[in-house]
Amino acid sequence: MALPASLSRPSVDSLLGPGGALEAALDAYEYRPEQLQMARAVERAFDEHGYLLAEAGTGTGKTLAYLVPALLSGRRVVVSTATKTLQEQIFFKDLPLLRERMGLQFEAAYLKGRNNYLCLHRYDAFQKDPQFVTREEGGYWPHLKAWAGSTETGDRSELALPEAFSAWGRLSTTSDTCLGSKCPVYENCFVTRTRRAAEQADLLVVNHHLFFADLALRGRGKGSEGVLPAYDAVIFDEAHALEDAAGSYFGHAVSSFRLEDLVRDALGAMAPTDGRFGMLSSLVVRLRTHSEALFSQAPRVLGLTEQEGAVALKPERLERLAGAIEQVKGALSALSAFTTSEREPELTLLTRRCAELVADFSFLEKVESNDHVYWAEQRGRGVFLRASPIEVSRELRERLYGSVDTVVFTSATLAAEGRFDFYARRLGLFDADGVPVTSVRTVAVPSPFDFERQSALYLPTHLPDPSAPGFIEAAVEEILRLCDVTGGRAFVLFTSLRNMERAHTLARHRLPYQVLLQGERPKQQLLEAFREQPSVLFAAHSFWEGVDVPGEALSLVIIDRLPFASPGDPLVAARIRQLEARGEEPFGGYQLPQAALALRQGFGRLIRTRADRGIVALLDRRIVTKNYGRAFLASLPPAWRTHAPESLEAWFLGEPVYDMEP
Repeated sequence: MALPASLSRPSVDSLLGPGGALEAALDAYEYRPEQLQMARAVERAFDEHGYLLAEAGTGTGKTLAYLVPALLSGRRVVVSTATKTLQEQIFFKDLPLLRERMGLQFEAAYLKGRNNYLCLHRYDAFQKDPQFVTREEGGYWPHLKAWAGSTETGDRSELALPEAFSAWGRLSTTSDTCLGSKCPVYENCFVTRTRRAAEQADLLVVNHHLFFADLALRGRGKGSEGVLPAYDAVIFDEAHALEDAAGSYFGHAVSSFRLEDLVRDALGAMAPTDGRFGMLSSLVVRLRTHSEALFSQAPRVLGLTEQEGAVALKPERLERLAGAIEQVKGALSALSAFTTSEREPELTLLTRRCAELVADFSFLEKVESNDHVYWAEQRGRGVFLRASPIEVSRELRERLYGSVDTVVFTSATLAAEGRFDFYARRLGLFDADGVPVTSVRTVAVPSPFDFERQSALYLPTHLPDPSAPGFIEAAVEEILRLCDVTGGRAFVLFTSLRNMERAHTLARHRLPYQVLLQGERPKQQLLEAFREQPSVLFAAHSFWEGVDVPGEALSLVIIDRLPFASPGDPLVAARIRQLEARGEEPFGGYQLPQAALALRQGFGRLIRTRADRGIVALLDRRIVTKNYGRAFLASLPPAWRTHAPESLEAWFLGEPVYDMEP
């Protein structure tokens, strides 16, 4: 990275400290000592080539706190985020600020997964015979063609296409379908150009899914091309989401969609006029027939329903599918035997894809690896069979930690009860005895917000236990009362879709505000509608984190129950069994700290600026009645706390209250 002469190797203090370049560059910028504290810790990690766990409370300005030392390090750094929203904020807002208003000179690249970019090779084939599943999709074709002829990036985000635009799968590529350097348009490929630009960059901005997809791809050892160039250091923002993101890529999976894509690509790999097409099509038809037979009976045999989510893959049930699986493997092997003898890149790629599917099927049907959990799920019309590592710690040590000497993990929620042990063990940084396996430093930077003044934590004790009959009905009455206090402007967050939908059904006609439901519109559209007028949003899962609604639009966050992961989830159950086998206590060592971090994420939706003020209500009495409730309370910000609805209303209206609790 080149620096102007006037900023020859400055320190973070000179840029972020009192009277520093950032304060001078920004009108009315308020100096934050917390930001400087974190920046110094990140700078030290880069200087020492070490690892850092940095918990930075909401409002600390952590993004600039890690970007400045990263850019001053002189090394190529990857910044990985959990969401594309933060990825875009960093690239389009924060980096231009550092470049234009602080005088830092550097090159940065913004990367997404291959399927976000138009594949010129597949586009050329598609436009010869464009086929669409609906007339509505076909209506986008003129616009798409015009864009394809003018775009500089090939990035789908430039297009106003529906999220579910099915033809995009035939216009883009993945690691499975990309021909790589054998592609006839490789030099002009948008992904190739993006990667080459990244090779010249000092800073690469990616998301967790791309980062781990790239890491897993390189681990294949078959010459597969990754998207990311070599890098010297990694900063994981929103690092609390790393375990789930990594686990989804370090395993084995087959699905009805994956087989459908293979069948479609195989039929398109050769012109119908080719003398070999008859043999190819007969092999593909055989594969399609056996695949459809397998995945049509799998839900019934495995006990899958869309509503129930994931189920464990049990050997006795898989045995009932053994014949169907063997027929699919046989059809894959036959197709592979045919394509192996051909030289075209498309056919060579089919050979590899068939072999990988056979290997994944073989791994799954044995159900014998002790360090994996085997499970299945149904999403829409798709059926998925998976084997995921129970712990990602070993994978991270082998694939990442051994090759990168500087890694920063940062989030507003890394510590449970003030300790980093839980997170560090899950990510393979500490061993079972809490001893670091590499040089690891930690820093906890408090939020500058005055939570005792800005937030109230309401803990009603009069509601039934969440597992008792009538809980949701009683919870809805409480939701109505609370929304009346704040005039709506509420997120109502649930730990399950079932409870969310039930509460929404009971409450929607009784609330005199705009009522929104997760899933009825794209997430961004829901948030825009929520900000426009007083609203109540019923949501789960993705709205617990990564959602930013500052100001009065959000004055109330209601959480239905403590967010313990379901012990019926196959991956959670496997982790519990593994801890028990080691002689460890899974509740205190895994389930409780995981739930405490999740609760902090939910709480964190409320206060986003120094001017925000509002209520977090937890409708689960167990936080008061159970001994483990103290662990949850110790992990939350120090909000003013009450059990009395009358006192809560007085606090919100700014009236005197007399039952303040520490």
